[in-house]
Amino acid sequence: MCRNIKTLYNFEPPATGDEIRAASLQYVRKVSGFTKPSKANEEAFLAAIDEVALATGRLLKSLETSGPPKNREEEAAKARARYARRDAKAT
Repeated sequence: MCRNIKTLYNFEPPATGDEIRAASLQYVRKVSGFTKPSKANEEAFLAAIDEVALATGRLLKSLETSGPPKNREEEAAKARARYARRDAKAT
């Protein structure tokens, strides 16, 4: 999975439309292989982003959990620590 796609579920406050769209863009880029589509493919590319964003929004609204919402700052700190460990192993 693309590292730029972040978990959006069970956060307080909930994911914004911009966060959902950004994840949708990353997903469509990954599966299409395009960072930026050609003019011939641009309409299909943008339509796919819209469709994925709508489906993602519906999914996030329909999911249920008994766990407490996650804290964005704490999760970001955990991610930074994971990346630091991975970079340290690479060098």
